[in-house]
Amino acid sequence: MRRKELCTEFNFTLPRGLIDSQKRVHRHGVMRLATAKDELWVQQERKVQDNPAYGALIMFSRVISRLGSLNSVTPEQLEELVLRDIYYLREFYNRINQQSNTDIPAHCPHCDTQFNVRLELAGES
Repeated sequence: MRRKELCTEFNFTLPRGLIDSQKRVHRHGVMRLATAKDELWVQQERKVQDNPAYGALIMFSRVISRLGSLNSVTPEQLEELVLRDIYYLREFYNRINQQSNTDIPAHCPHCDTQFNVRLELAGES
């Protein structure tokens, strides 16, 4: 019997994307599963102690392993995302870390159609 491997990284596409200083748009990314170490790190951050809402940006900067041509992102870069992208990242983060099959809202930038994409996580039957 072949053992299924645990999938720890998931591809995503932001509705709008991060625009860098050279006006390039970064929409396609990879997010990994969060660890207990990530959570501890976030709680120790001074900005989070001053403003708990900042914790999401710190966590996203830790678990997003790639966004477009960027091999990492900072909380400061994520501050520039439109709210629609932040909401998407929150939803995506919650879905992959809760390990449940569910639909994620998506938006086609070409035809402006909204639809759901079913997120199927590896290792589930």
